[in-house]
Amino acid sequence: MHLPDPAPLYADHLRTLTARADTALTRAGRDHLVIPSGRLHYQVFDDRDYPFAVNPHFKHWLPLTRVPDSWIVYTPGKRPQLIFNQPRDYWHVVPAAPSGWWVEHFDIHIIREPEQALALLPADPARCAVLGEANSTLGGFAPDNPAAVIDHLHWHRSFKTPYEIALMRHAQVPAVRAHRAAEAAFRAGASEFEIHMTYCAAAQQDANELPYGNIIALNENGAVLHYTELDKQRPANPRSFLIDAGASAWGYASDITRTYAADGHQEFQALIDAVDAVQQQLCTRVKPGVDYRQLHLDAHLALAGILKDFDIINVSAEAALATGVSNAFFPHGIGHPIGAQVHDVAGFAQSERGGFIERPAGQPYLRMTRVLQPGMVVTIEPGLYFIDMLLEDLRAAGQADAVNWDRVAFFKPYGGIRIEDEVLCTADQADNLTRPIFAESKE
Repeated sequence: MHLPDPAPLYADHLRTLTARADTALTRAGRDHLVIPSGRLHYQVFDDRDYPFAVNPHFKHWLPLTRVPDSWIVYTPGKRPQLIFNQPRDYWHVVPAAPSGWWVEHFDIHIIREPEQALALLPADPARCAVLGEANSTLGGFAPDNPAAVIDHLHWHRSFKTPYEIALMRHAQVPAVRAHRAAEAAFRAGASEFEIHMTYCAAAQQDANELPYGNIIALNENGAVLHYTELDKQRPANPRSFLIDAGASAWGYASDITRTYAADGHQEFQALIDAVDAVQQQLCTRVKPGVDYRQLHLDAHLALAGILKDFDIINVSAEAALATGVSNAFFPHGIGHPIGAQVHDVAGFAQSERGGFIERPAGQPYLRMTRVLQPGMVVTIEPGLYFIDMLLEDLRAAGQADAVNWDRVAFFKPYGGIRIEDEVLCTADQADNLTRPIFAESKE
């Protein structure tokens, strides 16, 4: 399996970031970009910290994810600086000395205590755009996240550099390997908890390294969109398995979902196959000029067509979309931007100066409303679910006749189906980052 080497791509990535920062600082009337990595959050009335999550702006510049109380400082026309906190500490593992493909591009200053950064930060905090969380405040350097800077940087972060795409390709590999192991554990009769542990072992990432909490859902639990309970009891009658789980590579995320039927459940497998076919067709439409809102609406029509074909609804696909019936079975968006964050930024941005593009009427959970352009990476994740609350809402809304309730009763014990890949928009055709790794993993 050949994967691109990020190292030779980093210099161009950094040049892109500094050029973006130059423009953003000019628009905001600031002289310096200051990015704290973040500080540890401690639990109330305790000395235990929550798992550290690095500032996404920090890891956009550097492949460092476990360096609390460090800072990036960029001044136009000068080399970027890294203030690297390497504390004297015998309670915890101290970050190793800076090394790797990026060190030659930074002036690096080692500090032993967070407060020592003050002597190395710019003289006047008021001339700085400080990006981060409030708890990163140090002296007069309080994150203010000026809109002129954030809007510009977030908009352009939608367009991944070759370096970023390389990291995202790397993130697919441990995730796919772990998905394969999880499927095998399901077919061997494992519990949700056991499948989760199998996944982490195969990915070689624990819960704090994974980009989000694993969704490991057996049977009816697949109807809970963000199911993370991890039942430790082995199911007496395993019927279905929905897994939504990713992995991380240098802070960049993968986000993959698959659904499986247990052996002997042919009709549910046929439903999975139908959703999978729709998903693959939608992936091919990730091309320049395609409105992501229309892609979402077209997914509703295609999924409603499946519901009609399987005799689950009694109305046409067009009627199901117009009346909200399809929303009861497909209640989330077709996907979202992905990159340094699982749900990446600027999904609704009108331009690099901000603004908001509204969602289509009746589609409150769509996470992106922009027109696709080369360099964007999005997830494509259609799904069908049998959710009691939403089905009861249909009855209450006078839509009971639109549904074949006997067929719903048949499929409810399976919970639901979701299929998800990450797809890069290129100048000519869609580049599915996920499927080729699955295909190679079978060989």
